[in-house]
Amino acid sequence: MAELRNSQAPGAGRGIVIHGAQWGDEGKGKIVDLLTESAKAVVRFQGGNNAGHTLVVGGEKTVLHLLPSGILHDGKACLIGNGVVLDPEVLCQEMDTLAKKGIDVSPERLVISKKTHVIMPYHRLLDGARETLLAGSKIGTTGRGIGPCYEDKMARIGIRAGDFADPDLLAKKIARALVEKNALFTKLYELPALDPGAVAEALAPVAKRLVPYLGDVSSIIQKTLATGDVLFEGAQGTHLDIDHGTYPFVTSSNTVSGQAAAGSGCAPAVLSRVVAVVKAYTTRVGSGPFPTELFGTVGDYLQSKGGEFGATTGRKRRCGWLDLVLLRESARLSGPTDIALTKLDVLSGLFEIKICIGYRYKGKVYEYPPQEEGALEFVEPIYETMPGWEEDITGITAWEDLPLAAREYVSRIEQSLKTTCSILSVGPDRRQTIIRG
Repeated sequence: MAELRNSQAPGAGRGIVIHGAQWGDEGKGKIVDLLTESAKAVVRFQGGNNAGHTLVVGGEKTVLHLLPSGILHDGKACLIGNGVVLDPEVLCQEMDTLAKKGIDVSPERLVISKKTHVIMPYHRLLDGARETLLAGSKIGTTGRGIGPCYEDKMARIGIRAGDFADPDLLAKKIARALVEKNALFTKLYELPALDPGAVAEALAPVAKRLVPYLGDVSSIIQKTLATGDVLFEGAQGTHLDIDHGTYPFVTSSNTVSGQAAAGSGCAPAVLSRVVAVVKAYTTRVGSGPFPTELFGTVGDYLQSKGGEFGATTGRKRRCGWLDLVLLRESARLSGPTDIALTKLDVLSGLFEIKICIGYRYKGKVYEYPPQEEGALEFVEPIYETMPGWEEDITGITAWEDLPLAAREYVSRIEQSLKTTCSILSVGPDRRQTIIRG
């Protein structure tokens, strides 16, 4: 028993979780890219290609949807965990794009868990058909088959990456999954049935290509932690969590930090650092409640200056003031050890900045979101007004050189969330970052 309790011996690596604290699009990719420098491996632990992580290195922008953001660092192992749903065609396209830039995406450094579930063509078709049928009450899905793939996983009729190694088994599982899907396509959505053999045949080339990448991600993480750090990269954000988010306007997976263990195959005890990535204001893509949303000049300013368009969908992001109520809930759910605050530079040029410190709902004041179903649609945000700053801060590399108003803004966030901002991003490039402590 003593041996088990002390399995993470002194000098062993740490598990470091990077997760979004809002509704996604917080800038997690840049933070993972930064921290990869001192890590040995990076693992994606949930979500699929409905996520878009944008990296800017030396002025060149790279958008990743499935590959871990550490892929731009030579010699770092990149892992795709069992909690991810994988579109094999999108992955191959992404690999080809990076290979043309001279980036190593060989099986020697990229490993896909055999337990990772695969997004099939019928998942994408079903996703789109549902949104069309919902018409005016759409959830706002990206239409990439994420939800239907997770459904099949829970129904135990999903295709896993490990099935790629056995074409006969793969064909049988596709045929089984299409029994119900074809009934839905023909009877509910008025679409033609899919031929199982044709689906299997179309998938065969990409499946054969990815077989060399299959491996035991859980064991690789365990071995790597014996000598160095492993980063656990999340997608989306806390308030898109299937259980804890603004249901039903959520994603189809758990996005909180605790999912890092289940979605990659490691013990929670190895997750010794949890970095909550927080955008300096709030954005949301798609439908759903948004208490601090701005509809006037300031909202347009944030949207334009911040370049707020979805990296995956291209959709314009809704913008609003920073919401400390939602962030306190994120902290309660994920227990961050520190914060990475992004896009602080976007606030430059505002005469004053508002920050939501509470909600008023049915005559009561709340420091955390009311748990009543649908309450966020009707809460009234309570704002605290802080002075803005005019200075361009994109070239600043030291905390002391930031304008006083910017430092006070950061300190107010730290005070509310009872933790420190260890990383401040003042621009999209890797170099435009202030590291504190």
